[in-house]
Amino acid sequence: MSLPIEPALPALWAALEAHGSVVLQAPPGAGKTTRAPLYLLERGQPGRILMLEPRRVAARAAAERLASGLGEPLGRAVGYRIRGEGVAGARIEVVTEGVLTRMIQADPELDGVGCVIFDEIHERGLQADLGLALALEIRGALRPDLRVAAMSATLDAAPVAALMGGAPLVTAEGRAFPVETRWLERPWARPGPGGPRFEEAVAGLVREALAETEGGVLVFLPGQAEIERVAARLGAPEGVVVQPLHGGLSFARQREALAPFAGRRRVVLATSIAETSLTIPDVRVVVDGGRARRARFDPASGMSRLVTERATRAEAEQRRGRAGRVAPGWCFRLWTRGEEGAMAEFAPPEIARADLTGLALELAIWGVADPSAMAFLTPPPAAALAEARALLRGLGALDDEGRATAHGAALAALPLHPRLGHMLVEAAARGARDLAADLSAILGARDPLRGEGGRAPVDLGLRLGALRDPGRAEAEHPVRVDRAAVAALRAEAKRLRGVTRGRPGPGLSPGAALSLAYPDRIGQRRDGGAPRWLLSGGKGAALPAEDPLAGARWIVAAELDGDPREAVVRLAAPVEEAE
Repeated sequence: MSLPIEPALPALWAALEAHGSVVLQAPPGAGKTTRAPLYLLERGQPGRILMLEPRRVAARAAAERLASGLGEPLGRAVGYRIRGEGVAGARIEVVTEGVLTRMIQADPELDGVGCVIFDEIHERGLQADLGLALALEIRGALRPDLRVAAMSATLDAAPVAALMGGAPLVTAEGRAFPVETRWLERPWARPGPGGPRFEEAVAGLVREALAETEGGVLVFLPGQAEIERVAARLGAPEGVVVQPLHGGLSFARQREALAPFAGRRRVVLATSIAETSLTIPDVRVVVDGGRARRARFDPASGMSRLVTERATRAEAEQRRGRAGRVAPGWCFRLWTRGEEGAMAEFAPPEIARADLTGLALELAIWGVADPSAMAFLTPPPAAALAEARALLRGLGALDDEGRATAHGAALAALPLHPRLGHMLVEAAARGARDLAADLSAILGARDPLRGEGGRAPVDLGLRLGALRDPGRAEAEHPVRVDRAAVAALRAEAKRLRGVTRGRPGPGLSPGAALSLAYPDRIGQRRDGGAPRWLLSGGKGAALPAEDPLAGARWIVAAELDGDPREAVVRLAAPVEEAE
């Protein structure tokens, strides 16, 4: 099948030949990810081609499609590299954004790399913004022959082209197939207790789509919990298979949702990982719930929290494009046409709303004191950057002058947030490497426990117990253990143990190990009967009275809801005063 991107590819090559940089703008479904790297290879692009994908599942899938386009298995011309796994490729390598940053820090000249492609640059991920700034600096100071391409589906590409030194802008028109969009006649969210829940409204719209269309149905939801609730409300429709697709699933289950499907129709309930770079072969229908989940960082409290917000028009357009990849399709939106006018055009860039601790450490290692000297599309906010640098000094990763220490360089080499990397290194030196690896794996992923009616008790000790014996955890506590999540956590903990040296020692309790990562969140119980603590960073924290950890005198809080005055503790461990 000839993809819509094909007529624009000669101009893409000509721009790289003449200017060494280019911005390619093409709508969803045009074939940017599938064709652009192969076309460069066909035209004789010297050196290896690196293509950055914002998500792990997209990186794997893109590499497999590129290899298939060459009629080869993965591992010959095409490979991929993501956190914890990879397959070597001789000519094209698909990597996630954090991997590129580590590659650049290890080899600032990117020896042997001829071209770096930033796919889905419109998503404005923090690591993509950093990677682009570093690549442009390398091109300007060390490797004028390094070619840089940015590809976007929905972004206003002119600012990106200007940032890249006036790079040519190449535009591809047209979608693979037309998509009919259907809006609600009236808003679904009726006021008062009689109004439908979000999940009920989505499930109703899915049933309507199944009745009025044909082909597979892709449903966009903000998170795993909503996926599970919509799946429960849908049940088992006759002749239909319901499949989840989110980052918490094993690679094997993710591939099930991406593989061709014969026989019955299917409904894929997905998070935003299905917005970009993925083609689910039989999908002809999109049902968009109109919500997105984002991390927001409050520099005043030093805490991040996930918030569910209305999706933007750009995200809605990306989602709509999933329906036109294989045949004419339909897009059902859980909002009215009038409501669409109140939606923001683009999501805020991650650099403007995220925890900048990792970014601050990478900049220090690169030798940059002032980020305004680098080519950032959006400069990092001063308050969040100052908070990040203060934390890094407290962890010993930066010196008083803001330069990276040897310890900081060691933390940056680990595939972890600097807090967790510090815990892993320091706990390993105290004979508690395995405990710290387990904790790091748990804190870096979705919670594997579900409690009765919602969240499980906050004690991280329950998660450690479930990691070792899920059946016993369920027998002894009112929780349900996600076995697939536990398997993924075990694999991650094993990998982390492999990258850290340990020595025999007295070991640590979970709370003592956790205090290494969160020295600013050690909590001393306040006077009075209520479960309230004063954190060492100066903020307050509280727990529901019924939580089993409510009686602890000392705790270390690993996750809070972000309230700047008195945050609700979501994950913590008890700790002794002597520890």
